[in-house]
Amino acid sequence: MNDRLTLNVHDLEVMVLTGIYSEETHLPQPLRISLTVDLDVPPRFEPDTPLSASKNYLDLKHAATTALPQGVHFTLVEAVADHICETLFLQDKRVARVEVSIVKLAIAEAGEAIGITMVRNRR
Repeated sequence: MNDRLTLNVHDLEVMVLTGIYSEETHLPQPLRISLTVDLDVPPRFEPDTPLSASKNYLDLKHAATTALPQGVHFTLVEAVADHICETLFLQDKRVARVEVSIVKLAIAEAGEAIGITMVRNRR
């Protein structure tokens, strides 16, 4: 069993062009995106261990926000999740597993969370 460090960035609200119905396809929709990322880690973190031994949380935030291409329509939120996973795998070879949860805020009627969770492992 390998040691892992799990990083979390949760509840990012991002406007994304996504959807299959005509009322969804012309304007960006608000999505709530949460990431859980497992990272291979060194044997020990000492008090003076530099950030380069871990991963900057802002890299995760970037993958779920500014790394999403502007003007591209994702038919399915699953494709949004795949894009985020691929971005994180390409960013850092230590990323072993990515879990992306996406909630479609525009379709909630009573505060419920309707969406998907995708888990991808590095192959």
